[in-house]
Amino acid sequence: MGGFKKFLLRGNLVELAVAVVVGATFSGLVQALVKDLITPLIGAVTGGREPDFSEYVFTVNGAKFMYGDFINHLLSFLIIAAVIYWLVVMPMTRLIGYFDRNKEATEKECPECLSDIPVAARRCAFCTAVLSEILIADRPPA
Repeated sequence: MGGFKKFLLRGNLVELAVAVVVGATFSGLVQALVKDLITPLIGAVTGGREPDFSEYVFTVNGAKFMYGDFINHLLSFLIIAAVIYWLVVMPMTRLIGYFDRNKEATEKECPECLSDIPVAARRCAFCTAVLSEILIADRPPA
């Protein structure tokens, strides 16, 4: 039972639960916005007979195609995707770019074997070449 309690109280699980609840609430809010405000405006502009845009259908051989409901869901998806992109993806991309730009080089390439080695290394761990002699020998004569 102690392991289960520890699993439930981990930080990531609690954060994930909060994110799911907030996401579901936001999704319901966007769906209400689309169904109650945006698609009735589309219906009013197009001069539709149905008061609810989601009831727009066409029939082919007895099969009902509910394109109004599909458009409701499509608009909800596009609004949610745009909000996530502008409020989550764009700031995270900028933040990661900022940290990567300020990160100093911690490795260099060995001129003998082309392996990545620490910047302060004097000898390559892979080919055992002494780096100070190689770098001095590679310099053009003064």
